[in-house]
Parts: sequence; C-alpha cells; structure tokens
Amino acid sequence: MKKKTNIQSLGDALTMLVQSLGIEKQIEQYKIFDVWNEIVGQQVAKVAQPERLQNGVLIVNVNNAPWRTELTFRKKEILEKIHEQTKSKSITDIKFR
Repeated sequence: MKKKTNIQSLGDALTMLVQSLGIEKQIEQYKIFDVWNEIVGQQVAKVAQPERLQNGVLIVNVNNAPWRTELTFRKKEILEKIHEQTKSKSITDIKFR
C-alpha cells in the first residue's frame, strides 16, 4: 500500500495558518513596523517611531513638538506611502504624540 504524502511549502502552510486564525488584517497592519524607516526616511525615523496600532490607527511617538507639528502637516502624504508600501489600506489614520 502506497502512503499518500501532502507536501506543501512553508509559505503556503503559514498562509493557511494565518487565514484559519483570521488574522490577515493584523498581519498586514504590523508590516508598518518593518517599513517605517523606508516610508519616512532616516532623518524622520530618528525622531519618530511607530509605537502601536489601535483599531486601525497608527500611534507614533515623536521626540519633540516641532517635529510633531511637521509630521501632522505631512500625515496624508505619510498615510498614502504606508498604503502603497504595505499594499493595504487597513491603517486608516495616524496620531503623533
């Protein structure tokens, strides 16, 4: 009797696991922590780092008030870059604190 084997790639197995757990959206959102420096550039990344996600809102810790003001003015631009880079619109807003 021949034993049937069901071999699949690790990537496919992980995709199936994420889908079965229903955490696709959370995984998409947390990509921002990996690509933040690319999105805002090294100069901004030195003074502003993502802290957490809360109901689709990215909370960013900013070192000082002038940078917080600057980033607030650039919020729309940064949010568009986030959507482009992560290929997801699950992050709907950014709060700089």
